[in-house]
Amino acid sequence: MKTQFQVVHPHAAGIDIGSEKVFVAVEDQSVKHFSTYTESYQNLVQYLIENKVTTVAMEATGVYWIPLYEILEQAGIDPWLVNPSDVKRVPGRKSDVQDCQWILQLHTFGLLNRCYIPDDKIRILRSYVRLRDDHISMRASHILHMHKALDLMNIKLHNVISQIDGVSGRRIVDAILSGERDPEKMVQLCDKQILKRKRSQVLLSLEGNYRPEHIFALGQAVDCYDFYQQKIEECDFQIAQLLDELTRSMPKPENISKPKPTRHNQPEIDNLHTLLLTMASGNDASSISGLSDLSFMKLIAETGTDLKKHWESPKHFVSWLGLAPIKNSSGKSNRRSKKKFTTPAGQIFRLSAQSVGKSKNYALGAFYRRISAKKGAPVATKATARKLAVMYYNAMTKGLQYVEHGIEQYNKQYQETQLRILMKKAKQFNFQLVPEPTA
Repeated sequence: MKTQFQVVHPHAAGIDIGSEKVFVAVEDQSVKHFSTYTESYQNLVQYLIENKVTTVAMEATGVYWIPLYEILEQAGIDPWLVNPSDVKRVPGRKSDVQDCQWILQLHTFGLLNRCYIPDDKIRILRSYVRLRDDHISMRASHILHMHKALDLMNIKLHNVISQIDGVSGRRIVDAILSGERDPEKMVQLCDKQILKRKRSQVLLSLEGNYRPEHIFALGQAVDCYDFYQQKIEECDFQIAQLLDELTRSMPKPENISKPKPTRHNQPEIDNLHTLLLTMASGNDASSISGLSDLSFMKLIAETGTDLKKHWESPKHFVSWLGLAPIKNSSGKSNRRSKKKFTTPAGQIFRLSAQSVGKSKNYALGAFYRRISAKKGAPVATKATARKLAVMYYNAMTKGLQYVEHGIEQYNKQYQETQLRILMKKAKQFNFQLVPEPTA
């Protein structure tokens, strides 16, 4: 019996995007190709309009899809960005012509899943936030260059002071670059706490071989570090302006809680906590264990604020993040899946899960350590990240009170489980648990 597919998108087109050419397939037309210049993209849009195309499917190929996506969107044509791994190749010879025809066929019958693309304002915020992260990564590489230059001079300052880019570390590095060589004078530049605990170690670490070529390398590393630090501050300024523009017409939430401190890479943005809560309609997701204002800002930049519109349930959200459990079984055999899929938003939850796992004050920390002891740290990280993602989804869609109630229930169940284990152990060794009398 031959299966007949139902046409879902009758006026569709398929596009295969490359760095120099794009190939376009339209129903009942031969495949045409256009160059990737802006004028050619305008001609492509005109070609689609002439053939009454209303929707276009194309693969997410690097960053090449972004200019064409925006031009199609401005022209009123509905662009569908699809995951290349979801587009199964036709058997036989592979070519760009066959690719765009296959994409057209799949899109016409509604067999492709659309990638999540936020609205224009959130895309701008995401661009700034991702650029800021790139600058932070580049800045970190120049901290390693500082370490290398100091090691070449056998100055072990970074072994004694954990953050060479901190206040005390930078004071000493700047003093070295300005020509100071006396350890007694340089140690006085340190913070009082360092002088109280590590004064003798700092003195020993500053004895080295101050060769001019290594001093030059240290200066180069410091200049590059300061350059990227300036670029990070410029990104913070752009983010602050955009957040202020987005929240200008929104009502300010009442009873704003005090923001949690962010240890590293805190954005230099005034009232960031208030701005984020205004965008999230008062839902303070940063109060969730492991999340701060910085991670909250990153998640808004990646997922927007209207999660219910794009993901029907927490399960859909977790699956999109790449944090859902993977089942790969056939008959009686359970196979280990090698698929490692994650998104930038999923990576934020993974990093938060790792920080939660180091804390002894959260019930989720105990959950992380329990799973880690049984199945290893990677599985524990993914499982804890999934719980955090569900909490975040519920906080953004149902309110923070719903999440806090769930956390209280989880803590209560965890305490009951621990008490049950203690009673079982006490009975095993013929002991009796007696509650401590209250005052």
